[in-house]
This record gives sequence, C-alpha cells and structure tokens, in this order.
Amino acid sequence: MKRGQGRPEKLGDLIQRELAELIAREVRDPRVGMLTITGVDVSPDISHARVLFTLLDKGRLDDTLAGLKRSAGFLRSQLARRIKLYTTPELRFEYDESVERGDRLSRLIDSANKKA
Repeated sequence: MKRGQGRPEKLGDLIQRELAELIAREVRDPRVGMLTITGVDVSPDISHARVLFTLLDKGRLDDTLAGLKRSAGFLRSQLARRIKLYTTPELRFEYDESVERGDRLSRLIDSANKKA
C-alpha cells in the first residue's frame, strides 16, 4: 500500500499516540503488560484500524493478544471520546514481526561482515 499523507494515515498516527497512552494508563487487564505500538493502518473508509504492536517477551504474546482483544471495545470507546469523528474505527490487534525480522537480518549481515 502506498504510504502518503492522506486522512487515513494522519488518523492512524493520531490513533497510535492515543492508544499508547490509553494502554499504558487506563487498561487494567493484567495480561496486557509492556508493549509498543509500532503502527496503525486505517482503512480508506475509516471503519477498521489494524494496530501493530511488539513485545519484549514474545512468550506472553497469546496472553497479551487475548487481553488486547478483550480491551478493544473499551479502547474504542475511549478513542471516541478523545478523537471527535463521525465513526470510530474498529480495532484489530496484530503482532508486528518486522522488528524481529530486521534484528535477525542485521545479525546475519554482521556475521557475514565478520567472516569477510
């Protein structure tokens, strides 16, 4: 998908900032611990938002994902209060593997450079 600066992209950036604050301060589910929201992709019709996140401890991924799915309605209602929109997008949480992939590739490059 082409990444421009249209309305969905700007809205995604705003949702990312607000969700990071909401998750850190308002979510009481013990399954949702320390996580980083790496991006939010909002659909062109602004009905859905794919929220990408990473964790320090990947072993807790299933619990964290369950906690986020359980908290999605609460987070959406809080977003509706903070961001004045006609409709607030439905939140879908997904684990972002790009950080892990980048780290693995970086280590492979470093090991190849040491051999050369």
